[in-house]
Amino acid sequence: MRSARKAATYIAMRILLVSASLIALVAGAAVAQDAPAASEPAPPRPAIIVAPPLSLPPMIVPEPQADPADPPVPTIEAIPRVWAPAPRDAQGRSAYGLYLSGRSALSAGEAAEGADLLARVEALTPEQPTVQEQAFTSALLAGDLGLAARLAPATATASPVITQAGALVSVVQAFAADEARAANMALKANPIGAPHARAGALIAPWIAAAAGDWDTALAEPNPTADPLTVVLGRFDRARLLEHRRRYDEADAAFKVLAEDARTGPLFRVAYGSFLERRGRRDEALAVYDAALAVGAGDPALAAARARLVARGRAPALPSFREGAAEALTVAAQQASAEGSNEFAVVYLRLSLSLDRDPTALYRLGSTLSQANLEGPAQVTLEQISDADPSIYAAARVSLGVTLDKEDKPEEALAAFRQAQAATPADRRVAGLIASQLMKLERWDAALEVLNGPLLNTADQTPNIRFMRGVAHESLGQVPEAEAELWAALQAEPDDPSFLNYLGYLWVDSGTRVAEGAAMIQRAHAADPEDGNIQDSLGWAQYRQGQFDIAVDTLEQAVAKEPANAEINDHLGDAYWQVGRRREAGFQWNRVLTLDPDAERRTEVERKLEQGLTDVAPAAAGGG
Repeated sequence: MRSARKAATYIAMRILLVSASLIALVAGAAVAQDAPAASEPAPPRPAIIVAPPLSLPPMIVPEPQADPADPPVPTIEAIPRVWAPAPRDAQGRSAYGLYLSGRSALSAGEAAEGADLLARVEALTPEQPTVQEQAFTSALLAGDLGLAARLAPATATASPVITQAGALVSVVQAFAADEARAANMALKANPIGAPHARAGALIAPWIAAAAGDWDTALAEPNPTADPLTVVLGRFDRARLLEHRRRYDEADAAFKVLAEDARTGPLFRVAYGSFLERRGRRDEALAVYDAALAVGAGDPALAAARARLVARGRAPALPSFREGAAEALTVAAQQASAEGSNEFAVVYLRLSLSLDRDPTALYRLGSTLSQANLEGPAQVTLEQISDADPSIYAAARVSLGVTLDKEDKPEEALAAFRQAQAATPADRRVAGLIASQLMKLERWDAALEVLNGPLLNTADQTPNIRFMRGVAHESLGQVPEAEAELWAALQAEPDDPSFLNYLGYLWVDSGTRVAEGAAMIQRAHAADPEDGNIQDSLGWAQYRQGQFDIAVDTLEQAVAKEPANAEINDHLGDAYWQVGRRREAGFQWNRVLTLDPDAERRTEVERKLEQGLTDVAPAAAGGG
């Protein structure tokens, strides 16, 4: 039977697949509440559709493009090795000591403490631009926008990344303080530049509208911006036309957006909502029905239609503050999808200063986790209440993932169960719980979930059957395991993990060695960099008596997975069979340092004492 350690390796890979649609903040989240579900056909490039967590809507992000107009980053003077005399605060703490403490706090994920310490250093050493920039950035990541605004560098030598972020913070802070006119004047005098130009362009119309500057608010978006920003700008313009009660123009703008062949799916719910607000319910129903005919799996469309049929109230237009907050959230989603998680955190902090939207709070927590700030991520996710079950469930899933990353699997499982309690009919959460139980090697409990009504269905995925097969095999229930693994393989005959797992089972048991070896060879050809699959290939060669070839294959597998006890054990056996007894002993001794399970430890200790009993190759039959 395959070792629990190796099974856990495969389950860990499958957890990533099961949870990908639940926690895809590796890539971002939704554009807006009116965006369609992940099942909506994706528009062609230059856009990318990113699958969202749980039932939150998806996001479109542009292909990353270099801006040749971006100014070069200036060289900044480093902190001197020695300050003479060393500046000290009122408590006698040196600037350098405070700096080291601040950096240490940031490394530990304590953003607020790190920001406070670096701000103290900045007060002691105002001549050091590096300290000022680090203090400013830390304050932003920690959410202390007031401190960030005070620390924002404005010198010509500072990087545009910092100076433009400072300008954006100042504008949003003014708007949050009901100083829309001042914020609008600042934007008109000095528009936010790269690399934060997208965020500045998206919030500017909402701030202008709040300031009563309708000419600016209703101006067409800059056509030289990236295509997605232009489309989103036109969407905001349609909503602002409705705010201005220029309903005919708003209708035309919404209609053009909804009928666009590439991006239309993003805006059909928004157009229907506009028609509902105008009392044109029959036309709204026709829009929803036409959209559902080509996107039947879109829950946002289905919910909009159900609300309309039930004569529910149409969604209200966002206020100017809500619109600006939403614009910053969109900018954050795009930044996160492009790998700029720090930018995304800044935009989300600013968004939340305008509107404490739980979806934005969720995205902040998930993005902090992506930026490896697990402590602040958990604090943020814990703030989300269960008022909206879907957002609460998504937050619990993300919280569970952060806990699992911190090697707290039991706490992670508890968070996943809280998500299930909020959304008991969501089979994806059930699959995630089953995966976590398997990672904890609670095979019976995992089978109970996998055999439950949510997952044991006529349309169950091959992945669920694979997981069920692994659980049966780990319990020694080989016939049941073979049936499930074979069913998974028939559904996806080229899946490397399916091929490898069933092939290894057959090779290791000696029942269908030749057929299993052929399946492993196919798996290795499909994924040659996977050390576990290469181990299976080497073990298949070993079981067929091809010891010299097995040594070479298993040495490569160990190079890819040096800390895997089972692979090192296999290499020791292969060394023994080709007469390299000293190297075999070395490998077996190494296995004992890699925390093997009790069964393997006992077997390896026996081999070190007695050597390996020469075993004839397994039968190569295909029966």
